[in-house]
Amino acid sequence: ELAGAGLGVSAIVFFLGISRLLWLVTRFVPMPVVKGLQLGTCFQLCKKGIALIKTNASFWGDSVVWSDNLWWACSSFLLVLFVYERRRVPVALLIFILGVVFALAQTGSHQQFDRVHPGAHFVHVVVPSSEEFRTGFLSAGLGQLPLTLLNSVVALAALSRDLFPGYDPSLTHITTSIGIMNLVGCFFGSMPFCHGSGGLAGQYFFGARTELSLYFLGAIKMAIGIVFGESLLVVLKWFPSSFLGVMLFMASIELGLVARNFTLHPQDERRRRQDFIVLLCTAAALVGFSHDGLGFLVGMAAGLVFWILRRYGPSDEQIPVLAPLSTDGDRHHSPPAGSKSVTIHDSRLADSSVASDSSLLKGNKARAAIEGCV
Repeated sequence: ELAGAGLGVSAIVFFLGISRLLWLVTRFVPMPVVKGLQLGTCFQLCKKGIALIKTNASFWGDSVVWSDNLWWACSSFLLVLFVYERRRVPVALLIFILGVVFALAQTGSHQQFDRVHPGAHFVHVVVPSSEEFRTGFLSAGLGQLPLTLLNSVVALAALSRDLFPGYDPSLTHITTSIGIMNLVGCFFGSMPFCHGSGGLAGQYFFGARTELSLYFLGAIKMAIGIVFGESLLVVLKWFPSSFLGVMLFMASIELGLVARNFTLHPQDERRRRQDFIVLLCTAAALVGFSHDGLGFLVGMAAGLVFWILRRYGPSDEQIPVLAPLSTDGDRHHSPPAGSKSVTIHDSRLADSSVASDSSLLKGNKARAAIEGCV
């Protein structure tokens, strides 16, 4: 059923990629919606990172685990922050090596090394039946399709442009690569996988800058998988969740940082405010419903409403801006900063203004004559 879900989703993504239908759809997706998806994904991943840290959330007491506690979580968090501006320091590698040492120590202390079996472990072909394919695709794959398209394609392309200026990723290449690697991998028992904007943000945050990092990571994973196979899970289950939570949390922050450039009109205060509302609506709906598709729909609805207001509603010049009152009760003649003054052409107002000025002048002359007589 798992293979059926992966095969069904990857086939749809592959078709949308080679037919360029997804490219036509994304042309009409506003930037604030994409940034809202990234910000919402950031919050969701941060929540998962904190949940991992809370697995052994103890500073002291009988429940504290020497290799996995809040002391290690705080220490690794501070270490990552201290070297944040020094990207050449391989802090992720250092934390990973320390975590492996702790995992090996815990495996030895619990006398579980006999369950680790080095050798030659190879994959086998998995062909789901028609019933397994139908059940897996309808129960798991269909609900995963919006997440794959939005987070693994649309948000990934936008994040790539932000992290690597001058590079314009092809949606066709992204979708076809996701489709091919799942159509091939799922037949050999692999988990359905995709690129994901969160994974790219994490790799970038911890120092990856070229494709060589992915080649290196893939080669190491294949070598470990062939040598140890599933028996390696005996060691990995002791890897400190505090380290995993901190790395996931900080990688999520890197993903959320790109949302700061959420508009194409930074000089237009009204448009900037509207785009920020769209971003917040998208992110809040994604986190609240825990569904990328619903977050996308809410953001698109908010963007459509603002687009209609800009196109058919009153323009900025038609909205009067009143100046604030001064201490003497008169209004300032200059409008507030960032707003546009409105000149009102009305003959009746002009006549009344002249009449009031004439009455005031006559009153001043009469007062002066009376004072002279006294």
